[in-house]
Amino acid sequence: MIEMLIANLLALIESPLSGIGIEPVAILRGLEIFFIVTLTLIIGFFVRRFIDKMRKRSGLNSQNWNNIFLDSIRGPARLAIWVIGLTFAAERASIGLDIENFFPSFRSALVIAVLTWSLLRFVERIQSKFGQGGERDRIDKTTAEAISRLARIAIIITSTLIILQTMGFSVSAVLAFGGLGGIAVGFAAKDLLANFFGGLVIFLDRPFGKGDWIRSPDRDIEGTVTELGWRVTTILTFDMRPLYIPNASFLTISVENPSRMLFRRIFETFGIRYSDINSLYLILSDIKILLENHEDIASDQTLMVNFNSFGESAVEFFVYCMTKTTVWTEYHNVKQEILFEVSAIVLKYNAEFAFPTKTVHLSGIDNLKPRFVDQ
Repeated sequence: MIEMLIANLLALIESPLSGIGIEPVAILRGLEIFFIVTLTLIIGFFVRRFIDKMRKRSGLNSQNWNNIFLDSIRGPARLAIWVIGLTFAAERASIGLDIENFFPSFRSALVIAVLTWSLLRFVERIQSKFGQGGERDRIDKTTAEAISRLARIAIIITSTLIILQTMGFSVSAVLAFGGLGGIAVGFAAKDLLANFFGGLVIFLDRPFGKGDWIRSPDRDIEGTVTELGWRVTTILTFDMRPLYIPNASFLTISVENPSRMLFRRIFETFGIRYSDINSLYLILSDIKILLENHEDIASDQTLMVNFNSFGESAVEFFVYCMTKTTVWTEYHNVKQEILFEVSAIVLKYNAEFAFPTKTVHLSGIDNLKPRFVDQ
């Protein structure tokens, strides 16, 4: 029916326009292109208004699922409309030219690229939601980053293969070439692949994350993790020097993560003079009462105050307990306070901490008197 209407319209305007040298088909094609561009403008305007209106209804919370979806498609949706409209207009303008058949596949490839952009934006906003959301939604930042990276890689690879197929390339040939290339790259860059899989293991096992203080008893490694990459992990040592460690190294070494401690331990040995041994029982009792009632000491954890040994120059006892805080600076403040309190208790009973001394007892002292020989 549309073709009949176009034929009738051409017949009506053919005779008036032929006298001035204008082809009726060119006029209709120009009107058609004008209609497509105008329709594109109108649809783009209403789509933007619709998304903005839905965004306002969803509230100001950017971590809301509706807002995440709307923010992800706002720009790509308008771009997709312009891509479709302008490629259709260009296709109509190129009728009869050699490039006419190029536009359908080109339009499809551009639409896929725009959808890929939208998906990447969606993944980025989901990562932000789970990394910075409320306590119920929050997960480990390292896990969120690892999952988002894998998702981005999967989206980009999939969209690239679809675009190649749309543009007329053989995906099977590309995959076959990629397989041969992968073998060559595997031999040439085995260390790079080892580091990549080492990074993947770190992301999956999560022995540490950004901001954690880690150290290794097998290597001279200690500091705060500042960056987790696919090839290297960056650690800032305590003297403020960046340390770059290949991820493959973490597959063969032991790693301690003090940042995940639940408590910190105080374990100190003291010694008092042998002459103060009669006061030792009372001293130990008072120290234990002190620790059990101290607000910064975890009384539900192992707590020991015991006579330990007869030393060479002192009667020794030890204090073993756990602090509630795991913060390094706060821990040392608590430990300092405990040491002062122990010192006060020892002085309370007129006892003293022993110095490293030795006492020599001699028997038969009379036999050691010097003898003089008369001459």
